[in-house]
Amino acid sequence: MATFVLVHGAWSGAHDFRRVRRPLQDAGHEVFTPSLTGVGERVHLASPQVGLTTHIADVVNCIRYEDLHDIVLLGFSYGGCVITGALQYIADRVQHLVYLDAFVPADGEAAGIPGGLSSPRITDLGESWLLPPPLRTFEDPEVGAWATARRTPQPLGTFTEPVHLPRPLEDYPFTRTYIKATGEPRPEPAGPFWTAADRVATSPDWRYREIPTNHMIPSNRPDELAALLLELT
Repeated sequence: MATFVLVHGAWSGAHDFRRVRRPLQDAGHEVFTPSLTGVGERVHLASPQVGLTTHIADVVNCIRYEDLHDIVLLGFSYGGCVITGALQYIADRVQHLVYLDAFVPADGEAAGIPGGLSSPRITDLGESWLLPPPLRTFEDPEVGAWATARRTPQPLGTFTEPVHLPRPLEDYPFTRTYIKATGEPRPEPAGPFWTAADRVATSPDWRYREIPTNHMIPSNRPDELAALLLELT
C-alpha cells in the first residue's frame, strides 16, 4: 500500500483534502495532510517570521517524525514550492512527486506576489505582513461557501522567500507527475502553472495529466483526483 503526503495551497489548510483522503484511505493507503503554519487551522500561529522555510519544516517534520518512506508527495498550487524546497531534506524518502496545478520552481525562484494582489510596503505598520486571500470560484456553491469561510490571510514571506533545490528535479531517481486544471481559458501571459505544464507535457521525464475544472481541484473534483493518484500506486 502507498503512503500519500498531500500539501495544501496558500490561504488554506489540510481541510483542502478532506474529500480526497477518504477514497485513498478506503483503498487501503495511508494519507497524511500536514498543516502549514500561520494559515488554515494553524492561523493562530501567523507572524511576520513565518516564511517558506517554516512551511518546508512543517512538511519535513511530518515525514521524519512519522518515519515515512517511499511516499507519494503532492503539492497543490503554492504547495509546489513547499515540496520542492523539502527535497533537500527528504528526497531519499520520495517515490513519486506530484504537482497539482502548482508552482514548479527552479533553484532560487519564489512564488512571488500573486497577480492582482499588492505587496505591502515595508514601511506599513500593523498587519502589512499578511496577504489576504483572493476570491476563488467553485463548481458547487455549497462546497465553495464552506471552503471560502476557511480561507485565511497568509504571511508575505512565504511568497517572497526563494526555493533552494540542490539539483534539477529530473536528476532525482523518483518519478514525477504534473496535473493541470484545464477548465478555464488559458491566460496571456500563460502564468506559472501553464508554463510548468507546457514544459513537462512532452517530457519523457514526467507524466502529465489534466482535470477539466478550475484551479480548485481538490474541492471541485476530489474523486477524479483520488482516482488519478491511485493510478500512481
